[in-house]
Amino acid sequence: MKPLLTALLISASLAAGQVNTEPDSLNEHLRPFKPYLNKTYIGRFAQAPGQPPMQDIARWERILNGQAIRMLHSVNDGEYGGETILFWDKARRCLVYYYFTTAGFFTNGTMHLEVDKWVSHEMVTNNAHGITEVRSTSQFLPDGRMHTVSEFKQNGQWVHGHTIDYVESPESRMVFR
Repeated sequence: MKPLLTALLISASLAAGQVNTEPDSLNEHLRPFKPYLNKTYIGRFAQAPGQPPMQDIARWERILNGQAIRMLHSVNDGEYGGETILFWDKARRCLVYYYFTTAGFFTNGTMHLEVDKWVSHEMVTNNAHGITEVRSTSQFLPDGRMHTVSEFKQNGQWVHGHTIDYVESPESRMVFR
């Protein structure tokens, strides 16, 4: 009985246009990110003089039959990292994401296109350093680079978070400890 029910549900979904069987299909609201999918990037943090260099390895992937994108990243060979799931929320009519970290906190936020950059705002839960919100902008430049700037609401005040410039780096490997 269970296989029959599954087959009927799949058939009904196909008939209603709910399932796209194309292997590289992507929800229409996620299509602007398609050039960045299935690629690995290395990002270098802008650091103050005398600070040790920091780098971020990031990978973007199509998941859930194209209804979401997963972004994994690892800072300094696993010193810190996280996983983001980005998807279109029909009810809210916007891109929504959840971000889970190796530091034990998580965020949920929204993202929208503003002229030539993506603007996001997220609420932070369980951050040990008093960060409760993050705002960031990401520009996807014509040459394939990504430029990201963020600021944190920490202990009630907005402070600079980080600035990172990413370039494609197929040889870079994701490391988690």
